[in-house]
Amino acid sequence: MALIVQKYGGTSVGDPQRILHVAEKVAAQRARGDRVVVVVSAMSGETDRLLALARSIAPRPDPRELDVLLATGEQVTIALLSLALDRIGCPARSYTGAQVQILTDSAFNKARIRGVDVERLRGDLEAGRVVVVAGFQGVDGDGRITTLGRGGSDTTAVAVAAALKADECQIYTDVDGVYTTDPRVVPQARRLQRITFEEMLEMASLGSKVLQIRSVEFAGKYNVPLRVLSTFQDGEGTLITYEDPDMEEVQISGIAFSRDEAKLTIVGVPDEPGVAYRILGPIGEANIEVDMIVQNVGADGTTDFTFTVHRNEYERALELLQRVAADLRARDVSGDPHIVKISLVGVGMRSHAGIASRMFQTLAREGINIRMISTSEIKISVVVDEKYLELGVRALHEAFELDREPAAGAG
Repeated sequence: MALIVQKYGGTSVGDPQRILHVAEKVAAQRARGDRVVVVVSAMSGETDRLLALARSIAPRPDPRELDVLLATGEQVTIALLSLALDRIGCPARSYTGAQVQILTDSAFNKARIRGVDVERLRGDLEAGRVVVVAGFQGVDGDGRITTLGRGGSDTTAVAVAAALKADECQIYTDVDGVYTTDPRVVPQARRLQRITFEEMLEMASLGSKVLQIRSVEFAGKYNVPLRVLSTFQDGEGTLITYEDPDMEEVQISGIAFSRDEAKLTIVGVPDEPGVAYRILGPIGEANIEVDMIVQNVGADGTTDFTFTVHRNEYERALELLQRVAADLRARDVSGDPHIVKISLVGVGMRSHAGIASRMFQTLAREGINIRMISTSEIKISVVVDEKYLELGVRALHEAFELDREPAAGAG
């Protein structure tokens, strides 16, 4: 008898018919002899509706009261799913985050989980019930309702699975697994059978929207096997797990990309200690996240400094950089909001040489100029002009033969 935690997102529980469909899937899992805990999101669009409702009353809602309001979305779903399970003869009991005692810090709207009390859940599981838990929410040390931020239901599911020492945490969504790249860009993209926590974390941080980053971090930290599955079609999905020797046989697991990039450059600043802080300090203080950084030192004792930010932050970052340039007496400031980032990800990079040169050769063959390069142990990222995104991704997918199934036993 396995203990399985299943999570269903807003699309999966978007209307009463879909909730009944989820109930049937849960009941089928229980009928196989497994104990089942279900974590659900609010119905599709409900959180946005509640947020708009709050802003119609107060343009800048009090964070504490906003969390009280937003938490009601999941409360509706857990009750409806429990009713649906009872209707088909599968005993169920629902719990809000406060009732479970998903303890968080007091950072309203973006709280972090500190602990989960699963004793009540264990009692229901031992009594043969399915436990239905509200995702996205918890309670702080003073008993105040908190929410975990966008995508927080994934994190709830992993935290509950970790606390219960579940055999697997299954994330049901509207895709049937993790793909080598976005199938909308490369129709030949292949669903991966397995991927490591490390690779999935890179893919999520680089633009893949399948899983929320915090949930992958949590799963890796507490060794919770994750599986991504489709609510709407049967299949084995993709298992996210620890690395094993077979997985190193595969050079590249996937290609991630981000369309929301912008590049800024400050030219001719003094090459002296502290200059990087003087450039990036004001950017960080403005709460603008910096991604890639490249510094080039010239022969004349000055340096050029280039970095990327999210495209939404481009205008604000450019204005700040122009002020910094005046203070540093830089020669020039320039920017480009029409760039994208393409990244190769794979634990096989540790044991295979020549991947970077093959990537660069492939892009050169297509006439794609590389503007910036960043590497880590299992990732190579390049910045290119926006117009080359799809061409670059398709060319790299073909060059690394990602449409081919790996040899038996390898990944």
